[in-house]
Amino acid sequence: MDKLPSGWELIPLALTGKWYSGGTPNTTTPEYWDGDIPWISASSLQQFFISDSERRITELGAENGTRLVPENTILFVVRGMSLRKEFRVGITQRTVAFSQDCKAIIPQDNVDALFLAYSMCAKEAYILNLVDDSSHGTGRLQTSLLEKIEIPLPPLPEQRKIAAILGTWDAAIATVERLIAALEQRKRGLMQRLLTGAVRFPGFTEPWREVRLGDVFSERRETGRTDLPLLSITNSQGVVDRDSLDRRDTSADDKSKYLRICVGDIGYNTMRMWQGVSAVSSLEGIVSPAYTICKPKKSINVDFMGYLFKFPPMVHKFWRYSQGLVSDTLALKYKNFAEISVLIPSADEQQAIATLLQTCDQEIALHQQQRDSLREQKTGLMQRLLTGQVRVAE
Repeated sequence: MDKLPSGWELIPLALTGKWYSGGTPNTTTPEYWDGDIPWISASSLQQFFISDSERRITELGAENGTRLVPENTILFVVRGMSLRKEFRVGITQRTVAFSQDCKAIIPQDNVDALFLAYSMCAKEAYILNLVDDSSHGTGRLQTSLLEKIEIPLPPLPEQRKIAAILGTWDAAIATVERLIAALEQRKRGLMQRLLTGAVRFPGFTEPWREVRLGDVFSERRETGRTDLPLLSITNSQGVVDRDSLDRRDTSADDKSKYLRICVGDIGYNTMRMWQGVSAVSSLEGIVSPAYTICKPKKSINVDFMGYLFKFPPMVHKFWRYSQGLVSDTLALKYKNFAEISVLIPSADEQQAIATLLQTCDQEIALHQQQRDSLREQKTGLMQRLLTGQVRVAE
């Protein structure tokens, strides 16, 4: 690290405040749960500003097996699967309790809580290198190692100014995230009305017709195309190049039995169609035999069908037609898929519905790009402000 500005010092995290461990009240004691006090666990620590949680405890629960910490306490995950990819840090906005999978720091008087939280976030890459395996195979951070990590600490007034600047960026990001959530909710509402025919575009009066999926799709089972790129079908990103995914490649060395998928096909995960894992392909390539490839016939609009396949009532129908003893073995083979009946409008109305929903997706994607850009800019600003490379105005 470059020389620190005058008045700054390197201080180990151990000296930034008092450290505390949490715990879990007995889950079989009803009197301990469903109260008014948020109980934060490794899985529920999802937000930087912590004010609530899905699970809550009572005052009696707080006195039996866990710990309460006040507003402006730093909480961070020290054990859990999330440590495989991220270091979750948050700052409390009210009194909360927390589990044994988290640690807490109540800052000293000379340490601004928000500045400390940002400083710990800025150390994420370094901290993730300290993660080892617990006896259960989950990630674990040893407190002794965390306590030794040093952070640059300016005088308290400068800490507060830096924290305020970064807080402004967080507020902007939060505003965009709320807008994204509102747009996604609007899209869900439109799907509910348009994909059921409850609301129709002007000029469309023709009754919807019932068809079997086997009448409007055929199964594509072309193999031996090892010259084509390897693709993957994802739930959120659609059909993508396999190399673009940040996950381990489990594909077979021999890809001669992999299935060809073409532009305009719909591919779905045979074992996860009951969870809605399907997508319209904009690429040509090959995918694992674990997928089913459906080739549309000319009587349908494939983009409309792609939205229909993501519609929750339709996903539930896929679950009903899937076969298996338990959820881990449920599979929707093409022969069962082909028997499913759906109501669809004319080709022109299908196109109109698909176009409107695509416009919704484009608007959501635009704001997601804006959010990601703000996050990237904030990360760069944190690096400069929290190390003293850029000083705040007096």
